[in-house]
Amino acid sequence: MKLKRRELIAVGGLAAGALGFSQTLSRMGRSVLAKKDPHEDKLNGFSHEPEYRVNKESGEITLNPKQQVSYTTCLGCTTICGVRVRVDKETGQVLRVGGNPYHPLAAVNHLSYETSVKDSFIATSQHADLGQKNRATLCGRGNAVKEHHTSPFRVLQPLKRVGPRNSGKWEPISFEQLIREVADGGDLFGEGHVKGFKALRDLKTPIKAEAPEFGPIANQVGIITSVNDGREALVRRFWNQSFGTQNFVRHGSWCGGSWRSGSGAVFGDHRAMPHAKPDIENAEFIIFIGTAPGATGNPFRRTGELIAQARTDGKVDYVIIDPVLSNADSRAAGERSNWVPIVPGTDSALLMAMMRWMFEHDRHNKAYLSCANPEFAESLGFPSYCSASWLVIQDPSHPRYGKYLRGSDIGVELEAEKRYGDDDPYVVLNEDNEFEAAITLMSPAQLEAPEGLLVNGKDIQLKTALQLLKESAMRQTIEEASEYCGIPVEVIEGLADEFSSHGTKASIVSHGGMMSGNGFYNAFAVVTLNTLIGNLNNKGGFVMGGGGFRDATAGPRYNLVDFEGKVQPRGIPIGRNVPFERTSEFKRRQAAGEPLYPAPTQWYPNAPGLGTEWLASIATDYPYKLDALVLWMCNPVYGIAGLKKKFEDQLMDPKKIPLIVSIDPFINETNCYADYIVPDSLLYESWGWVSPWNGVPTKTMAARWPVVEAAAEKTSNGQPIAVESFHIELAKYMGLPGFGPEGLKDVEGNPVPLETAEDWYFRGGANIAYAGGNPVPDATDEDLALSGVERLRADLESRLEPEEWRKIAYLYTRGGRFENANEAQDKNNPEWQKHRFKNVLWLWNENVGSSRNYLNGQFNWGTAQFREPHFSDGTPMREIYTEEAWPLLLVSFKSQLLSPYTIGTSLTILKPDNPMIVHPEDAKRFALTTGQTAKVSTPGGSIEGTIIVYPGVMRGTIGIEHGFGHTELGGRAHQIGDHTWPDEPFIRAGVNINEIGLTDPTRNHENIWVDSVSGAVVRNGLPAKIEAVTG
Repeated sequence: MKLKRRELIAVGGLAAGALGFSQTLSRMGRSVLAKKDPHEDKLNGFSHEPEYRVNKESGEITLNPKQQVSYTTCLGCTTICGVRVRVDKETGQVLRVGGNPYHPLAAVNHLSYETSVKDSFIATSQHADLGQKNRATLCGRGNAVKEHHTSPFRVLQPLKRVGPRNSGKWEPISFEQLIREVADGGDLFGEGHVKGFKALRDLKTPIKAEAPEFGPIANQVGIITSVNDGREALVRRFWNQSFGTQNFVRHGSWCGGSWRSGSGAVFGDHRAMPHAKPDIENAEFIIFIGTAPGATGNPFRRTGELIAQARTDGKVDYVIIDPVLSNADSRAAGERSNWVPIVPGTDSALLMAMMRWMFEHDRHNKAYLSCANPEFAESLGFPSYCSASWLVIQDPSHPRYGKYLRGSDIGVELEAEKRYGDDDPYVVLNEDNEFEAAITLMSPAQLEAPEGLLVNGKDIQLKTALQLLKESAMRQTIEEASEYCGIPVEVIEGLADEFSSHGTKASIVSHGGMMSGNGFYNAFAVVTLNTLIGNLNNKGGFVMGGGGFRDATAGPRYNLVDFEGKVQPRGIPIGRNVPFERTSEFKRRQAAGEPLYPAPTQWYPNAPGLGTEWLASIATDYPYKLDALVLWMCNPVYGIAGLKKKFEDQLMDPKKIPLIVSIDPFINETNCYADYIVPDSLLYESWGWVSPWNGVPTKTMAARWPVVEAAAEKTSNGQPIAVESFHIELAKYMGLPGFGPEGLKDVEGNPVPLETAEDWYFRGGANIAYAGGNPVPDATDEDLALSGVERLRADLESRLEPEEWRKIAYLYTRGGRFENANEAQDKNNPEWQKHRFKNVLWLWNENVGSSRNYLNGQFNWGTAQFREPHFSDGTPMREIYTEEAWPLLLVSFKSQLLSPYTIGTSLTILKPDNPMIVHPEDAKRFALTTGQTAKVSTPGGSIEGTIIVYPGVMRGTIGIEHGFGHTELGGRAHQIGDHTWPDEPFIRAGVNINEIGLTDPTRNHENIWVDSVSGAVVRNGLPAKIEAVTG
């Protein structure tokens, strides 16, 4: 009998079970073969009743009175998609979650914002097949993460540790006791006096009298958070603007920090770190390197849907360059997609070789590159411009080495305070090789500078930014790059040819795959390649996100920025993301004629805030230590490679960090060391205003609001204990400005209260609703009833003006404010994006090129370049950890199902663990077979896990899926008062690559291995070896 395809799939599933995944099948089988539920509905089976019915003939809608449907957001990962939540009215339980059809992260063809709530329900039904046209979906994680609401591991009341840190024992305490103790301090644990936040809010006394640039004692309080989930503005109001600390960072330095920093180098902003995404819908060719559409990146669900549509109905072909094959390259796509495996950490070798080929074959966009200013670029039809023609000082003896030549350098008279500012023009060469201000040149600028140019009568070496990039590309041959990165010469040349054959309808993008020992320059090269073809802001090219409508701003309805007593934080951040030259130590050396370099440790002037350096600073008291650490919904011990092994002793020791306070709904691998845990709301209980991280070309601002009641205990005034109530009540207890009965002001300066979460978010909503001088409509009574926002009505009316509240309600009824999809393009230039990046793109970044590696004193290079993975002082990794001793390289990759903080059984039943992926040739070399247990070791430690032999990984590479191997979040039984939590082995299943991250031997192992420019952790390309575990 001939087997049908469906039967072959079934056989494949059984084979998978035989290879070590029988646990999944058996758990599924128990569910499928369970006894018949006596409550099974004859029509709907085990499924829930429909939330509403639509008459096929008339289109009339009949609601289910037992259920409520509301629009809010997901938080199953950092993409934060719009969701449609079904709630059982009687129990308050979330029944099911789908996509919000108004939100572009859930629906590529999202509904017009003017669509009524009733019509949005009909639009997602089977009526007239509308549901297919208006599909709004979530990923598997987004569907399953609702389990967090009822997790037995939730923290629902304030906890205070009992015994030493990380003992797993906690005492429930009242909210009032929590506020009092963290504010006042005292002998809180019988271990000696601990300073509270009142004592630490010292804005006058310097941390170190001999180094006043470090700022006041208030800077010895640091806050680490994960991602802006729509509530960060309120928390920053407390810590930065009211309390006054400088030290507040997100998780970027251990997420995709190298990608963002390298991108920021081209976009000229190392603080905001702008970045762009491919316009997949209109593209012809895309390269995904170190990221995979539909599997990784942000927004990964939208990207996956767009790439599936484009490869089916559009013109796009794409290539995934990655050490590990994901499902982004599918047989269903045929020749539209291809996977190119690469040696981990060698991306810049490939990318610079592609640039070399493009230079040698005249395939860079010279017309675009020679536009020195935006006005001339636009006159030629280019919606962006770059610094390719700008002149760079390349004389090492010049005090402005590595900087762009300015008007004042060639004799333009300016007041001293205006030199090198906005009024001091950049300089280019016109067609006669004469100096001219870049901003005024309305003809092509020269792309190469001749030798012997005189500046004020002196011969100073000058080169254009493009010349310097070209020199960088020519330092290696294509053959040398091929040998290093493992990609054949003909493939490299083919990629360069194809990439430069589509005009501006091609692009290349990356993300977390850049987190290697040369990640900054790898990422710098990715974005530089886009610049060479001039694709930014073009339809089908490299496009910016539309951003959001601002809530925490100074109007148009409420001023949520300014208040009496507002503090401007000052001083050098503890992560040292400023030049070493700003320190008193440098100035002392300079005055004494001593060697200026090396510095005591690395400094990172071209990076944002760096959580990766905090514990090293605390351990060494350089530049200073923290007296209090606040952790808000973050888990650096789990997420940062090598951190736990290196710094667990610091976290355990109250003498090193006297006070640790966590705000989180769970106990994770980091806050298990906390002194206090404050419960927080999660998912569909939370407030907030949040815009997409990127990847949406239209303006989008999603509303987070509690569509179900928060499970945590309440404060004395009836507010759920959460991040908002904690900070508001702490501020009031401490008497801090910007909070309390007159904590806010309307746009006319009249005081209004900031005493509840609603006070803040409703007024932020008013600013969104009235943004741009184009207020949204009023919500109707029908909108309120259908969406569940009716239950907010009393609070909205009591806090807002009569003309405001229905407009804010309009936002909540639709889950936010959204520009319509047809507003993505510029109305006057439909081939241009509406929301464009308007500043210059830097082929040479003068801040990078004039800064130094502070451990070896050498200047950093200011363009993209090939760099081997290296340690902080520039020593190549393979010079210390040789291939003979460590023959393999480790990489991590993102799980499609699990995020680092998803723990529900609906996901783990599908994929209970993460076998380590080994190439068949490596399996043969090391005598390994699928299903076998093996030990993987790095210089940082060892882990043991199951092996799967699979050709979808680069030879010499071991791939490890991230999101498994938890030791907390239910992986350990904590004692809460007299109650002991359950202990779930399934949460501990699998391995975590970050358990075996490296420390940096060139820094005397004082810190983990981080990129020398961006300060981002290195988790890819770790030197490793593997052996079978016997017995």
